[in-house]
Amino acid sequence: MLTTQRKQLILERLRQDGQIVAKALSEELGISEDTVRRDLRELAAEGQLQRVHGGALPASKAVGNLQVREHLATEDKRALGRAGAALVQSGQVVILDGGTTSLQVVQHLPLDLRATVVTHSPSVAVALADHLQVEVLMLGGRLFRHSMVNVGASVTEAAMRLRADLYLMGVTGVHADAGLTTGDFEEAAVKRTLHARAAETVVLASIDKLGAASPFGIAALKELATLVVPAATPAKLVASLRVAGAKVVSVRP
Repeated sequence: MLTTQRKQLILERLRQDGQIVAKALSEELGISEDTVRRDLRELAAEGQLQRVHGGALPASKAVGNLQVREHLATEDKRALGRAGAALVQSGQVVILDGGTTSLQVVQHLPLDLRATVVTHSPSVAVALADHLQVEVLMLGGRLFRHSMVNVGASVTEAAMRLRADLYLMGVTGVHADAGLTTGDFEEAAVKRTLHARAAETVVLASIDKLGAASPFGIAALKELATLVVPAATPAKLVASLRVAGAKVVSVRP
């Protein structure tokens, strides 16, 4: 089998099974594990998959910058934003992550809402400007332009002083084995701290993030209060996430 054929087979198996086990594939194809690992390295370098110990997982497609992600799954993100906004109650302290889905949450919040929103996203803070009864607390640090959020020690130190009712967390990967992941080391550290300071954490995940993994771990699925996904998510994928401990709720556009 040619290299290009093997790589096509690997990607097809990832789509079907959600993972690749290097040893099993090498035995099936009658080739060495080194050959399989080389194929996995090359595909990972192209952004086609995420390597893990013993094999690979599908790579998240939600890796573009904020401007690129604004045009992905727009109808689903509106539905997720509406669902997220419905979770916010008057008088709560809510942590709102950065990202395009969080901006949709802001757009669906009632203008007369009385609450406190903590965010490390300048974009989210600005979007809340018309919500005159929402107290906006910004966590400042180094601006990570890819996601337009602040990261670093100053963000995590400030976050340690919080006690929030709800954290609407953004991620780039939601996988039954890898859990919740994102593509930047410092951003993952901030998310872990915010998650630890909230009574409940909810993830609003579009389909491009489901069944996929990014390099840096945040938390296990069982630690979430709720995982909100589009209604069009395949039943097999939803089932695997529930087996991993996620309480999955589906929403329609």
